[in-house]
Amino acid sequence: MAKKIVEIMMPKLAESLVSATVDRWLKQPGDTIDMYEPICELITDKVNAELPSTVKGKLVKHLVGAGETVEVGAPICLAEVEAESEGSAKTQDHGSPAAPIADSAIARPATTNLPAAGFDAGAPMRHRYSPAVQRLAAEHGIDLARIRGTGEGGRITRKDVLEAASSGNVPSAAAPVNPASVPAAATVPITPMDPKIPVRSSGIHLSESPRIPSIEVEGQELPGRGEYFIDVTPVRNTIATRMRQSVSEIPHGWMMIEVDVTNLVLLRNKLKGEFHNREGINLTYMPFMIKAVVNAIKDYPIMNSVWAVDKIIVKRDINISLSVGTEDSVVTPVIRNADQKNISGLAHEIDDLARRTRDKKLKLDDIQGGTFTVNNTGSFGSILTQPIINYPQAAIITFESIVKRPVVVNDMIGVRSMVNLCLSLDHRILDGVICGRFLQRVKENLEGYNLDTKIY
Repeated sequence: MAKKIVEIMMPKLAESLVSATVDRWLKQPGDTIDMYEPICELITDKVNAELPSTVKGKLVKHLVGAGETVEVGAPICLAEVEAESEGSAKTQDHGSPAAPIADSAIARPATTNLPAAGFDAGAPMRHRYSPAVQRLAAEHGIDLARIRGTGEGGRITRKDVLEAASSGNVPSAAAPVNPASVPAAATVPITPMDPKIPVRSSGIHLSESPRIPSIEVEGQELPGRGEYFIDVTPVRNTIATRMRQSVSEIPHGWMMIEVDVTNLVLLRNKLKGEFHNREGINLTYMPFMIKAVVNAIKDYPIMNSVWAVDKIIVKRDINISLSVGTEDSVVTPVIRNADQKNISGLAHEIDDLARRTRDKKLKLDDIQGGTFTVNNTGSFGSILTQPIINYPQAAIITFESIVKRPVVVNDMIGVRSMVNLCLSLDHRILDGVICGRFLQRVKENLEGYNLDTKIY
């Protein structure tokens, strides 16, 4: 059967991204590639992602090397495919909210600018498939090239695929794609927590003890000098840029408050064993902390805002950015609509996001849209921190380590579990009065937990 060479292009990963760096190639020239099979890993200034193939055939040549940055729309490799299968080379839906890669790799003939075979000029979106549509078609073994789309521009919708599956009139694909091989665009499983992982008995933690950073040293130690060089990764460069932007553009203010969390410690100790047996994850302090912050934001919505030069934009949705440290960086995945979740739901969100962050399995959508950041410096034993605001948000709060200290209660000295809450604020938007009241409300919420508090 006739063969042809096509280019696989660098996809548009998100609206604000114009380029990405090829971290490493998962497929080498001569390797066979299947539809949706990852061919390389990409690094962006937001998150790492695997690039799935949208053609089935053989990888012929790498056009860029590992470590090279490529503009969106530029070719990154050549693949050999069967000539008649060119119509199956497709792109993902720009507007699909479920897609981690908003615009998938585009395959086109390497030697011509003509559109792919079978392209209908009257239906320009005919071969643009969302990840949800691709996965649904794979589950039912349906060839999308044989379905007529009813969406805008001839695009195939989920409804079209379901109707085709129920009617049974559309021939199935010759080799249905295993749904498990579809990239994690539609679903990412939540891995239960391994009970063997040690958890700190003190301090506020996520789901495990902090991991020790490991740094790969590039190059040899300089002769006669006690120093060596470490290459700055794209992720580290992005962190440096964002932090510099935050410090230079935002006039930071700082406040701290002390909270008695003795009742919270007792409540967690009471529930953690049963919760782990029932839910399969550890019950940490963080969901209680985030719930207290979210309820305080409801009372003081100005905390959930951004500066827009001539106006202040107050966000209606409360999307909590959660600072998660990895071996070489800090990432802030987002708990969306945190005000609509109970403590158990927040615990699952935290565990899922923390694990996927450390395993580099986050989707782009997981790190976008945050409105207020919660940091967990207590996991390192810290008792006082001055955090840098997660630009362009208005504030960031850190929870320090819980420590037992002698405290005066009703004119008597008692041993209580105490924690410091540290808040950095954008002084263009917020002042000491509103932030002081906000911290007092967080304090009241935390100290209001008791043994009768419900987490479901």
